[in-house]
Amino acid sequence: MAAESPPRKAWRSRRWFGARDLRAFGHRSRLKQAGFTEADYAEKPVIAVINTWSDMNPCHAHLRQRAEEVKRGVFQAGGFPVELPAMSLGEIMVKPTTMLYRNLLAMEAEELLRSHPVDGAVLLGGCDKTTPALIMGALSMNLPAIFVPAGPMLIGRWRGAALGSGSDTWKYWAELRAGNITEADWTEIEGAIARSPGICMTMGTASTMTVVAEAMGFTLPGAASIPAVDSGHARMASESGRAAVELVRRGLRPSDILSEAAIHNGIVAAMALGGSTNAVIHLLALARRVGVPLSLDRFDAVSRLTPVIADLRPSGRWLMEDFHYAGGSRAFLARLAPLLHLGCLTANGRTLGDNLEGAVVASDEVIRPLETPLSGEGGIAILRGSLAPDGAVIKPTAAGARFLRHRGRAVVFADYNDMAARIDDEALEVDETSVLVLRNAGPLGGPGMPEWGMLPIPRKLLRRGVRDMVRVSDARMSGTSYGTCVLHVAPESFVGGPLALVESGDTIALDVPGRRLDLVVEEAELARRRARWTPPPPRYGRGYGALFSRHVTQANEGCDFDFLHTDAGPPVPEPEIH
Repeated sequence: MAAESPPRKAWRSRRWFGARDLRAFGHRSRLKQAGFTEADYAEKPVIAVINTWSDMNPCHAHLRQRAEEVKRGVFQAGGFPVELPAMSLGEIMVKPTTMLYRNLLAMEAEELLRSHPVDGAVLLGGCDKTTPALIMGALSMNLPAIFVPAGPMLIGRWRGAALGSGSDTWKYWAELRAGNITEADWTEIEGAIARSPGICMTMGTASTMTVVAEAMGFTLPGAASIPAVDSGHARMASESGRAAVELVRRGLRPSDILSEAAIHNGIVAAMALGGSTNAVIHLLALARRVGVPLSLDRFDAVSRLTPVIADLRPSGRWLMEDFHYAGGSRAFLARLAPLLHLGCLTANGRTLGDNLEGAVVASDEVIRPLETPLSGEGGIAILRGSLAPDGAVIKPTAAGARFLRHRGRAVVFADYNDMAARIDDEALEVDETSVLVLRNAGPLGGPGMPEWGMLPIPRKLLRRGVRDMVRVSDARMSGTSYGTCVLHVAPESFVGGPLALVESGDTIALDVPGRRLDLVVEEAELARRRARWTPPPPRYGRGYGALFSRHVTQANEGCDFDFLHTDAGPPVPEPEIH
């Protein structure tokens, strides 16, 4: 249960502004330097507006304006808003991968809240890693906080057809490589696929994680699906500002919201969405921030009991704009009510069940009834076996049905550069039954576990009409991607996991219904290969990359830093005010 409402004297900001000493004089005088008077902040909770806006992140292009609307709501509710910029992590622009920097943003969010005179926070994000990173940081600092999702972009259009970001990029890139569309067509698609600010309008990682955040209670009801440019999005931003002030007054903290039951709700939502496989890594990391026990097996158990009811690309047909006008995230969760813990507290101070009352599904095509789902089981399956002793993931709803049980000859690429150099070589010994294997793409090997898991189909097979084949890697995959891609193989090859021992010509056996991934090679031969294997040198010798390499956990543990888990040590003390 939430703590009792703290008296105004107990608000953190009073330690900076409330005393009659030299340091408080300096703090107050600098606010006056900024044009504020005591009437603006005295006896009011100070609300941090952590904004991940950036010119290099078009998904967040509107968040500069949304921050002003959040501030309006904070002022209306009697609070004092202060905007704090944070690392943006634009998914397309940041290399080698935003996953390398998710933990850095989480640390930044935590330390922004710890080091500044703030009593609560509104977190503005949405592009893939920003959602889990901001919530991870807020959990570790544990000040009252509410999340404002960036919202999906508008549906793309090209020659009368709807375009889905990411999913249709891969689709038409394959057609271009196969010679079925022209460079002029490709250029037209380039200008038509992303028509507005906002996150991907497919059910990629971004929309998966914002809906999961809502299911876990960190947003206002229905916030996750509002299109970025819809006027309802601006109204939601202001309402979130008002809610943040109320959270401080009630003393409701992230640790009161993210219970084991709330994490269960997030897993159910991810499975029923046919959501991104990346949700597994992020939820594991979130759970470890609050000490909730969570393993890969829990995801598989929930998946087996959760139907996919969101008919959204890449698993289904529709896009996020359709989803919102079919009832959106609130109606989607209401339809899942029999599978959820409805008594969980949420960021507006009400229970999840209270928030879902009266929600209406406007289209059973887009948000299907539980009785007629897109798939009888959830969108993610967990595999284990001799090739993945610590687990791997696959999205069966986006895979070719004929490959869900498959044995094939491995075609191994040592790393991404090797794959890029050889994948379209006409001499490559590969056919549609082969299993493409990519090594050294995990948390340490990538580095950062890039989204390389949807290996391209070799051009010579594309020309023959092949559009899917089994692919195995220790990489991640964009949530907008599709195909029979086995991902997150753990331990990764860079640290000597079994994936490091695979050679071209080996047989790999995939059995998704049986939840198995095996390397069919005699143990004696594997022992000989293991004896010959030598660890590669570290990717980084200094800087953040070196910190990452020394402390990041494997995919089955969430890829967070080990020193940020709740069992890593005592809580960080409040800063001294000198």
